[in-house]
Amino acid sequence: MASTSEATPQMQRYMEIGMDYLDRSGIKKLFKSNQAIYGLGGFIGLWLASGYLASFICNLIGFLYPAYKSVKAIESVNKDDDTAWLMYWVVFATFSVAEFFSDILLSWFPFYFLGKCIFLLWCMAPVSWNGSNTLYNKFIRPFILRNESKIDNVLSNVTKGAKDLVDQATKDAHSSFADTAADMASEAVKDGLKKDE
Repeated sequence: MASTSEATPQMQRYMEIGMDYLDRSGIKKLFKSNQAIYGLGGFIGLWLASGYLASFICNLIGFLYPAYKSVKAIESVNKDDDTAWLMYWVVFATFSVAEFFSDILLSWFPFYFLGKCIFLLWCMAPVSWNGSNTLYNKFIRPFILRNESKIDNVLSNVTKGAKDLVDQATKDAHSSFADTAADMASEAVKDGLKKDE
């Protein structure tokens, strides 16, 4: 395994960013040397490339740390971190919807889950140019602002339709319950009269 001094300057820069992230997150304290971190990273990378439980591990990476950091952001006084994690979840939700339709095809590609994990790690990276910030500001936000009134109308119609459906189902359930109770009472009275004869 090549040491960090033998890596290309660009790779060296990425490794330094990664190690700085591990230092700040406290993960590095769990290991005695950088080789253990590289080994663990390599092991997870190979595991993701092999496909066995790769989807589960990838979703675990995409949920656990961001969920924990989101709770910490909500509890903090600073609201900038709230915005950053809200952007992550908006990007994550958008990606999840897109992935729902393409996952059947994409999951057959080698290293798909490894690429997905790298994408999710880029989205949650603690840098200003992370994926969430970039994708939200360049694509999602302009799309939402351009189509906000149309989206609001659709959501209003769907909400009204869902409310009407629930109201009708509730009325039908109450009516059905009342009819069933009346039938049961009538049957009980008839049975009681038969026994008296």
